[in-house]
Amino acid sequence: MGKTTRVLAWAAVAAAAGGVAWALRDLPAQLGAVPGGTRADRMRRSPQYGGDRFVNTVPADILPPHAMRDAFVELFTGKQRRKPLGVIPVRRPDLGGRLAPDGLHVTWLGHSTALVEIEGVRVLFDPVWSERCSPTSFVGPKRLHPMPLPIEELPRIDAVVISHDHYDHLDLASIRALQRTQQAPFLVPLGVGAHLERWGVPEDRLIELDWDEEAVIRGVTLTATAARHFSGRRFTRDGTLWASWAVTGAHRSLFYTGDSGYFDGYKRIGENLGPFDVSLIQVGAYNDAWPDIHMKPEDGASAHLDVRARVLIPLHWCTFNLALHAWSEPVDRLAEEARARDIELVVPRPGDRIDIDALPALEPWWRSVA
Repeated sequence: MGKTTRVLAWAAVAAAAGGVAWALRDLPAQLGAVPGGTRADRMRRSPQYGGDRFVNTVPADILPPHAMRDAFVELFTGKQRRKPLGVIPVRRPDLGGRLAPDGLHVTWLGHSTALVEIEGVRVLFDPVWSERCSPTSFVGPKRLHPMPLPIEELPRIDAVVISHDHYDHLDLASIRALQRTQQAPFLVPLGVGAHLERWGVPEDRLIELDWDEEAVIRGVTLTATAARHFSGRRFTRDGTLWASWAVTGAHRSLFYTGDSGYFDGYKRIGENLGPFDVSLIQVGAYNDAWPDIHMKPEDGASAHLDVRARVLIPLHWCTFNLALHAWSEPVDRLAEEARARDIELVVPRPGDRIDIDALPALEPWWRSVA
């Protein structure tokens, strides 16, 4: 090999290494932070904390025996169509109008990201604007449709609510953008504030809550409620808490599951905080390999009835391919279950703004692109 060839070879290696280093530049921050100090002390006092980590009230197997083997077999042999054949229709929502002081609107932005307007207060749930829900920008589940609008074009937000710290619910880039462009506080389960603090969110904008604790934002009460799930951005699990959320105003109310397996806690939530005008329910990314931590559509219908909600809007489907079922299966199964159980169901397109007092007819728009 001549000198020139060696120089070019080393230059190529150096360039490749530099490219990898650039792509991984945010990886340490993506992993978040381990809670310490007074935050860790408060976590250890929580009824949900069991020795060295948070625990579910109903035990949950993350991956039961042989689950990974069965899932890998299904991954390579299953015939499910896990991505749509057509283009997912995306609507650009009109969010600039005057807020009705007694209204309730839900704008689904994709996956579990939803903007709720309740009695003049805007609450943004689990904001994920990144192209991938992953610690890296080049590997991991990729978005199947664009966000309906740029994060910088959001109207004034009054509260940003996080359900737990998994990458498809807690997104570094989105948190940094909201910290920069909005003044809203971030409401998070115990321990999750450590991640946000590392990412530059000041302490005075962090509200960390245990289950059954609440915060009041401009007259609207946000309560962290129980869920059956797990947490972790690193190789260890359950170092921070996970939660569902109840949002109640003087006259209107909403329930948001975050991620959860089905459990009897939903009935207690309905008894203590319901009934609700609308439920936002996780119905996708389920599998027999992880039956305790994500609900199947039929479970989601049961959760909706348990919390005593009037209208059901499904979340956690459509945007990212996170499981082995067919892309449209969650809402196909949910629509059938809703008919059988007399549930008022709305399935918005990404970007649709739903007025809970003037519901659209159920339109199976997903079938034309599945």
